[in-house]
Amino acid sequence: MTMTERRETARPARKPSGPKRPAQKSKSTATPTDWSEGERIAKYLARAGVASRREVERLIEAGEVTVNGQKLSSPAFKVTGREVIKVGRKIIKAPDASRLWRYHKPSGLITTTNDPAGRRTIFDELPKSLPRTVTVGRLDLTTEGLLLLTNDGELARFLELPKSALERTYRVRAKGTVTQLKIDELASGITVEGVKYQPIKAIFDREMGANSWLTVTLTEGKNREVRKALESVGLTVNRLIRVSYGPFLLADLKPGQVDEVPSDLLETALALLGHEVDTAPEKAVPAAKSRLGRQGPSARVKGKRP
Repeated sequence: MTMTERRETARPARKPSGPKRPAQKSKSTATPTDWSEGERIAKYLARAGVASRREVERLIEAGEVTVNGQKLSSPAFKVTGREVIKVGRKIIKAPDASRLWRYHKPSGLITTTNDPAGRRTIFDELPKSLPRTVTVGRLDLTTEGLLLLTNDGELARFLELPKSALERTYRVRAKGTVTQLKIDELASGITVEGVKYQPIKAIFDREMGANSWLTVTLTEGKNREVRKALESVGLTVNRLIRVSYGPFLLADLKPGQVDEVPSDLLETALALLGHEVDTAPEKAVPAAKSRLGRQGPSARVKGKRP
């Protein structure tokens, strides 16, 4: 049965009390549900913080998602939020207003919900008062700095997508000598082990013994991109700190600290990026001050010297 069909169980016929009448074809009184309104279930569940849209599609494929008791087979199925939606046995509440937090990830934590090897994850260290959140991308075990968290999986997807072209800026300490030739090579785009990387902007800051400090900006954010790209030009990264992600800045947020971006700043920043969301109404107690500031999403972080 497809989700657009509705069937009713036939009732036992009553014996007629009078003369028999000619048999008539029964007409169903069921009114088919109009699913043209609303939004796709995959997007709805992503906004509700269940998982990323891609992961939701996998859950649907596995038969884990039901709407009003009927198992879904398509991520394009539309819901309005008035239905009873379940993932497994859990009833999913309507998505909350979109919220975003800045988190200063310390080195030594992995960006995942759990680790089979038993290593500490960021979710082991985050305040228990936070609602369920997903990360915007990842930082590897030894990478420090700005990691964005949100309760809106669809927002996370937008901020991650390469087509959004959000710049990520890092402070990098690397062993080796920085030359203009190496900087030009990174700026022209390179290929490492068959993986092509888009142009990477690197600015030489200073030299300290055998190490050099650089400010590196990129837009793709592929797995271990900074480390691999710099290694390809003879620079071995031994410290990596992300200081900005799009318009959102690390600034003076201390390692382990979490700071919510106020709803008005979030709405303004995302509108300028071409992505509108419903943000949380102002509360009696204002959100913690964000370091996004009033500079607008094109502002870049100058960053303190480590």
